[in-house]
Amino acid sequence: MLESLTIFAQAEAWAALITLIVLELVLGIDNLIFVSILSNKLPEGQRARARRIGIGLALVMRLALLSAIAWLVGLTTPVIDLGLTGAVDAHGAPAFETALSWRDLILIAGGLFLIWKATTEIHHNVSPEPPGAPTKAARAVSGFGAAIVQIILLDLVFSIDSILTAVGMTDHLPVMVIAVIVAVALMLLAANPLADFIARNPSVVMLALGFLLMIGVVLIADGFGVHVPKGYIYAAMAFAALVEGLNMAARRAAARKAQAEGGESTGH
Repeated sequence: MLESLTIFAQAEAWAALITLIVLELVLGIDNLIFVSILSNKLPEGQRARARRIGIGLALVMRLALLSAIAWLVGLTTPVIDLGLTGAVDAHGAPAFETALSWRDLILIAGGLFLIWKATTEIHHNVSPEPPGAPTKAARAVSGFGAAIVQIILLDLVFSIDSILTAVGMTDHLPVMVIAVIVAVALMLLAANPLADFIARNPSVVMLALGFLLMIGVVLIADGFGVHVPKGYIYAAMAFAALVEGLNMAARRAAARKAQAEGGESTGH
């Protein structure tokens, strides 16, 4: 154990650790948004517990996968070949892979699940509940277990992506373990404030669901070997969040102006 910790005497290990923590946090944003949206559908007394369980399970899965790195790396070995002939790129190479590994299949399944879940949530947000439909409280009674199951499924997908990223960044297991623990601990601290912010701002829910749709498409593309640079994805998400932040500020300013004008008219 002490020998493995001596790697932190090297500057390269600290650089890899800091870089990995940042990457793990960026990759964990999607996981955190999903947990926040699902937990906000539960009764208020169960929300914080669902977030703790969901993020705790994410940590357990990441550490378990780190302990089985050899098996995880083997997930990239092709296990099925669809044998499809599709479009080719400018160099004449196939535009997408047809020989799929277990990792690819998991990413594709996770992407499809994310698209289905985000589409369902968007439909629930824009469509009024029909008469006689179960109330939110009634649905939530049986929803806690369902929410945890869905969180576990997405934890698995995001954990595999996260650990494969860590394996590609460094060969030192202690660096990976510390980076994962720090990143998940920061996610746990941010979970309640983020979920409360999403609950207070309904327009942010739609934006977050749009993010999940985009991440689902990216996961499917990644599964088929079409690698979309993560920087593009998160830059687009940051820009959309900035625009929504400006909209929220404009709405608050308009509300304050209307309140001030209403107070003046009452005074007269």
